[in-house]
Amino acid sequence: MVHLYYDSKTGNVQRFINKVIQITGWQAHKIEEDLNVREAGHLVTFTTKLGCVPDKTQSFMDSYASKIFSVTSSGNRNWGKNFGLAADKISEDYDVPLAMKFELSGTMEDINQFIDIIKHQYNDSKRGSQKLDIA
Repeated sequence: MVHLYYDSKTGNVQRFINKVIQITGWQAHKIEEDLNVREAGHLVTFTTKLGCVPDKTQSFMDSYASKIFSVTSSGNRNWGKNFGLAADKISEDYDVPLAMKFELSGTMEDINQFIDIIKHQYNDSKRGSQKLDIA
């Protein structure tokens, strides 16, 4: 079973996750203060303040980075070079492979690409320092 851990502020990541779990049946866990991570999985978050990692996501990674196989971030292409930058920062700071970035709540193409990446490159695999760089 694939586990997804996600943080959503405006609902974009939540909508993306809802579509993914509807298609796959994977387990999704919203990042909250009382979340206790028992199973390794994949992080999906958002980028805030023109390129920053959200505080809740940062705190989650400080506690559970060793259980995260990959990171994906939503963003807005209007932010230019800061698009989805939270994923880049998390990837670099915690040595977690970057799976992909998507805009707002993602398109069906984004959702299918994400599912394909997770199924074929990170399904129950051990995390290493290898960077996917598919984004």
